[in-house]
Amino acid sequence: MDAREVTGEREFVVRLGYGEDWCEEIEAFTVAADVDAGWFHATGAVEDAELAYYDQDEFAYETVTYDEPLEVAACTGTIAMRDGEPEALVRAVLSRPSGQAVAGVLRRATVFDGELYCRVFEDPLTRDVDPSGGRALWE
Repeated sequence: MDAREVTGEREFVVRLGYGEDWCEEIEAFTVAADVDAGWFHATGAVEDAELAYYDQDEFAYETVTYDEPLEVAACTGTIAMRDGEPEALVRAVLSRPSGQAVAGVLRRATVFDGELYCRVFEDPLTRDVDPSGGRALWE
C-alpha cells in the first residue's frame, strides 16, 4: 500500500453542457480551473455511452458502446497529471430504463444533463502505468 495525506481548499460545482462529450467537459474544466489533482463525483443523464472494461489477463481494455439514453446513477473519478497534461479518469454506473445497470471506465458519452462536484488537492499528483496491473495509477 502507498498512502499520503492530501489537502485541498478549492471545491467546484460544474454543470456539463448539453450535447457535449461528458469526459471532454470534465477535462476542459480541469484546464480552465488549473486543476492538477483532485477527486470528483457527478450525476445526470447521457444520450449514449462507450464504456471500457479491463481484461486482467490480457492487460488491455475492451469497449462496449450503448446507443441509448442512460441515467448516470453514479460517476466518480480522479484527476492527475499524465505526460504534462491533466487527465480525468472517469468511472460510471449507468442505468437503463429497465433498471439494468452497466458500469466501467467511461470513454465517451453525450451529455443530456450533468452536474459535477470536484475537490481539488493542493499538491499535484502524477499518473503512470503500474507494471503489476498495466493500468495508469497515481504514483
